Amino acid sequence: MIAAILVMVGLAVAIGLVLGWSAIRFKVEGNPLAEKIDAILPQTQCGQCGFPGCRPYAEAIARGEAEINQCPPGGEEGVKKLAELLGVEPKPLDETHGTPKPKSVAFIDEQLCIGCTLCIQACPVDAIVGAAKQMHTIVAAECTGCELCVAPCPVDCISMVPIAEDLPHWKWKYPVIELKRVA
Repeated sequence: MIAAILVMVGLAVAIGLVLGWSAIRFKVEGNPLAEKIDAILPQTQCGQCGFPGCRPYAEAIARGEAEINQCPPGGEEGVKKLAELLGVEPKPLDETHGTPKPKSVAFIDEQLCIGCTLCIQACPVDAIVGAAKQMHTIVAAECTGCELCVAPCPVDCISMVPIAEDLPHWKWKYPVIELKRVA
């Protein structure tokens, strides 16, 4: 019995060491440029750019397969930041992908909701809570305002409500200049 336990512990340690070594040896490095681009994008995961989310769009820009002006939620400000990062001239926002709208959050009229779960399936960030044949609701803090839940709703109980610019939702409209200490 003790011998079996010692053999199992020995095997676990050996496999752990091999896996640890493999993780270090075969580590796949991400594209650092794609990560910087992804940090600039608004993370709405709306797909308006023609890609399934912000990360695939960022990777396509880094590979040179997509233009920097395909993100309506990012608006002109996002295009300018991407152009600055990549060292290219800013382009006007490509209207074929949509137009910029004020930041908004989905709202479900719970009296009309029939619990079909189509909106839950469409939400790319799991911001909708509910079950089949039960009313659904939006977790406003998680909602990115992508509007992907609106079209599949068969009873039109979902609307987009603009977020007011109040203290909890306020942000700087101008770039913050970082000062570096000279030693």
